[in-house]
Amino acid sequence: MAEPTLLVLNADPPPRLGRLTGKVRVEYADEESLAARLPEADVLLVWDFASDAVRLAWPGEGPRPRWVHTPSAGVDRLLCPELAASDTVVTNARGIFEQPIAEYVAALVLAMAKDLPGTLDLQRRHEWRHREGLGVAGSRGVVVGAGPIGRAVAGTLRALGVATAIVGRQARPGIHGERDLDPLLARADWVVCAAPLTRATVGMFDARRFGLMQPSARFVNVGRGPLVVEADLVDALNKRWIAGAALDVFESEPLAPDSAVWDVPGLIVSPHMSGDTVGWRDRLGEQFVEMYELWAAGEPLPNVVDKKRGYVPMHDLSPD
Repeated sequence: MAEPTLLVLNADPPPRLGRLTGKVRVEYADEESLAARLPEADVLLVWDFASDAVRLAWPGEGPRPRWVHTPSAGVDRLLCPELAASDTVVTNARGIFEQPIAEYVAALVLAMAKDLPGTLDLQRRHEWRHREGLGVAGSRGVVVGAGPIGRAVAGTLRALGVATAIVGRQARPGIHGERDLDPLLARADWVVCAAPLTRATVGMFDARRFGLMQPSARFVNVGRGPLVVEADLVDALNKRWIAGAALDVFESEPLAPDSAVWDVPGLIVSPHMSGDTVGWRDRLGEQFVEMYELWAAGEPLPNVVDKKRGYVPMHDLSPD
């Protein structure tokens, strides 16, 4: 029997697939060659998960990979109608990014509460100016997104003493539904967006939602950039509708050097790094190798995405 073919998209640096040596034929493709290479692949590893190449290359009839894996939490850069309608299984990297992102959100909350950006700025200017920070314990938080990342963020905020509610698509024990979001926003000190990007969530944080928040509220987005109408957030900060914000994801990435977003008062900008800790690529490679071994043995794959919804359903998530 011929070895299966694993096609890896944009492998720079390449994943470490040592245990698969001799078990699979590994081929590589870039964005230009992907469409021509797809028919020969049994499995596609989208190592460059920020690429739109799969969505552009997939349309058309003919052989396609039986399994596509993206080493990211979101699959919005991957899915197209043709892939969603196919029999191809799509999986994501659930289990890798939850804790790092939760830690990053906690760091942002503490930094904004204690005005660490202001302290560093004053230090650079050699200016001694006493200020008062905010207490985090006893404050209120809302995390939008009830998947593993959202729940990890909520757990970490609760460990800091923040009374935190989680909002998901549907209400269930411990999770608020969409209808509760607006009243929760109106009472929150911290609003964290960790939702998946779907047709229903594009632009969900807009002028109306920022207008509901308290003037003392802070907003954090670690989900996907298009979840937020950036112009509305910039306007809300400039008008002081809210007290501050932190964005790790943006409508267009990388953020252009001449973007006005860089200089918005009260906004912390980071380059889509909240889930990336030292060794993260190695962990992603190890996870894929383990999943490939299951696939090759005919065992069920974990982290299977519901292609119509655009995320891994809750019934496939381990309990907290």
